Amino acid sequence: MTTKNVSGRPVNAQASLDLRAAALRLVRENGYERVSIAAIVKQAGVARQTLYNRWDTKADLVLDAVLEETQSYAAAPRLDDPRPCRELLEEFLANVFDHLLVNGDVLRALIAAAQQDAAFQEKFAARFILPREQMITDLLRQAQTRGELSSGRDAELISGLVHGAFWYRLLNRRGLDRHFAQAIASEVFGQP
Repeated sequence: MTTKNVSGRPVNAQASLDLRAAALRLVRENGYERVSIAAIVKQAGVARQTLYNRWDTKADLVLDAVLEETQSYAAAPRLDDPRPCRELLEEFLANVFDHLLVNGDVLRALIAAAQQDAAFQEKFAARFILPREQMITDLLRQAQTRGELSSGRDAELISGLVHGAFWYRLLNRRGLDRHFAQAIASEVFGQP
């Protein structure tokens, strides 16, 4: 989380939770562009300065809210899990896709915001995109260590291809479901 406190006073944790919840709820209900900072602070029952003591922009707040929720939907695969890495990849992707059923529009809006704001684009890449690519890269490297994936394959490139496939579908509002997760895992690891 990138909450900040410039006043020197302790950050009220409940206000932060309320702001994140209000932002996500309003963006889901009304669309990102139609939600103002004023509406978020009113819904959260806090002062505007309370928001700005924690986040620089609406996009920063919404990103934090999505990141917090993502941990419950699609945490990183456990590399010490004894199941085959193919199964771990498929499960991870299915969980990501379940999350996108709820927050697909929110993520599309954040991607658009990143195209308009270079500073936010850096934050979005550093905090959301690159860590998720690294999760899959780490899982693929674990598969190579276990002998489940050829050591001659480029784990980073494969991770980029996996992400490219689902970001493309997300942006084009095409199906992201468990069948697609299965198809990706089959392409990465070969047919069962």
